[in-house]
Amino acid sequence: MTWYDLEPVDETFFDTATHVHSYPVDLPVPPERLWESLTSDRALADWGLGLSRLEWTSPRPFGIGTTREVVLPLRAMAVRERFFRWEEGRRTSFYGVATNRPLLRGFAEDYRVEPAPGGCRFTWTIAVQPRPRTRLLLRAADPVNALLYRSVPVRAKAYFAKHP
Repeated sequence: MTWYDLEPVDETFFDTATHVHSYPVDLPVPPERLWESLTSDRALADWGLGLSRLEWTSPRPFGIGTTREVVLPLRAMAVRERFFRWEEGRRTSFYGVATNRPLLRGFAEDYRVEPAPGGCRFTWTIAVQPRPRTRLLLRAADPVNALLYRSVPVRAKAYFAKHP
């Protein structure tokens, strides 16, 4: 598989990327239960997102510098990721180190877990910066991508309703 390097980013990327989507969702589980799911070997896969593969490539315990590799549904894209923020039990942020498709200049996600009445609030934020030659393509695809992104909190809510 050929890999295309992405630019490293930090927390400011969530303010500067051209495509930023944030989705808060209240879940009927304690924050610890959500955190356990987010950091498990089946992270996000159990939620029914159709990931082809998610592999932690760093040993536990996880923290800043942790790496993993994710293959999106239908093998649409593979991403190597590095965590630049790790606040145990509360928040993680990572950026894409490389992808197998030359579409992006930068990519990052942020997972925030907060206590809330009846459980916790999960806020998922995704930020994407296309390469100059794919800018128009990603702009045209943004409404479709936003629909796909919205499925993450919807599926999380459905999963935790059945698996408290």
